[in-house]
Amino acid sequence: MILYSLAVIVGIGLLVWSADRFVISSASIAHRFNVSPLVIGLTIVSIGTSAPEIVVSAVAGLTGSGSLAIGNALGSNIANIGLVLGITALVAPIAIDRSLVKRELPMLFIVTLVIGYLLYDLKLTLIDSFILLFFLILTLYLLFYKNSDSSLSEESDIASEDINHSPMWKITGWFVFALIVLLSSAKILVWGATNIASSLGVSELVIGLTIVAIGTSLPELAASITSAVKGHHGMAIGNIIGSNLFNLLAVLPIPGLIATTWIESTVLVRDYSILLISTIILFLIVGFVKRQTSLSRFAGCFLVIGYSSYLIWIYQANQLA
Repeated sequence: MILYSLAVIVGIGLLVWSADRFVISSASIAHRFNVSPLVIGLTIVSIGTSAPEIVVSAVAGLTGSGSLAIGNALGSNIANIGLVLGITALVAPIAIDRSLVKRELPMLFIVTLVIGYLLYDLKLTLIDSFILLFFLILTLYLLFYKNSDSSLSEESDIASEDINHSPMWKITGWFVFALIVLLSSAKILVWGATNIASSLGVSELVIGLTIVAIGTSLPELAASITSAVKGHHGMAIGNIIGSNLFNLLAVLPIPGLIATTWIESTVLVRDYSILLISTIILFLIVGFVKRQTSLSRFAGCFLVIGYSSYLIWIYQANQLA
């Protein structure tokens, strides 16, 4: 138990440190190439912080647990909206780029509907996976080129002290190193927490639906909170929306590329429904917030309470099973 507790403490410490370095190097790359932090958050940061989900889905698909991989992708997206965005807003209200309501959020909503259509028959086939990969390519094109006119002047919130003026190879090196530490520290933290839960007699199902799902969202949580605290609001919200898009279009297809994957009806009825509702709520919140320019702590509290209710639902369902 002492070793597991130490792993949790060390994991949290490394997570905080690496998130700080990761955000600074990301902001520096955005500054160096005159790219908006929103675009960096929607693409590079979100892809990097989605690495845990990619690993989980690949391993699950190769071991014949494709349903677990699909559940992990959906569960991580729910955690990103309810937990990551909610806690980030509680820590520091997030300024909202109004273009999100016109471009990125509609894209996320459409992709979520496509996922529901493809999973309606309770299976994910090779064709389904190729369809999702096509949408991935289209989404990346729209994210890069439709936002190509965004400059740093739109987001003057990048403080000079948060910019690394070292040579580009050093900045890139810090980016890669910080990302590796970020992902590794999240794994250490999940390992320690999982073993503590097992020692206390918590079932594997509850551990998988809570600690593992939350654990794979820890990089997004750390990066988003650090970005918001440092004032990189575009990167904070962009990381969450981009990560959700990437989870659905790059992580979810993995088991279908390996073999036709059958899923449990519970995943569609419960988890997908909650994901769709969460996405709609996010759309409504941001659409309302655009008049007030920031995501308030009240909205953050609402999201966290909603996600907590989802976890309670999972726990009660497991108790009755």
